[in-house]
Amino acid sequence: MPWNPSQKEIAAVSLLNGEQRYHYFVKKVADAGEVWGLWDNGWAMAGDYTGKRLLAVWPHSAFAIACGKGTWSKHVPKAITIDAWLDTWIPGMKRDGTSLAVFLVSGDRGTVVDPERCEIDLRQELEQYE
Repeated sequence: MPWNPSQKEIAAVSLLNGEQRYHYFVKKVADAGEVWGLWDNGWAMAGDYTGKRLLAVWPHSAFAIACGKGTWSKHVPKAITIDAWLDTWIPGMKRDGTSLAVFLVSGDRGTVVDPERCEIDLRQELEQYE
């Protein structure tokens, strides 16, 4: 069943700290079966203070849209299925040395997570559904 967060939920979750938003991300991605990014002839990428490339991801298009301003104003939300995420994207990010900027919100860069941690956490969450 599709999940659509209410405006109240979006506002409340956006006020959580980065680690809390990461745990929310894992649960909601496992529930909905999708990871969301922003797309415009390439995925929206951020960088950390060392220059490492970070793929920006969210648990729902509504959260991605809220961050789609400034540099990303022409980007549109695009879903990645959880199967593609775990089977293709995670191995690719490991190989390329790309990490994740999970659940950015206005005024906060999000939580930087390596693909290994994201994979472990998502697989553990998914086990609860079996």
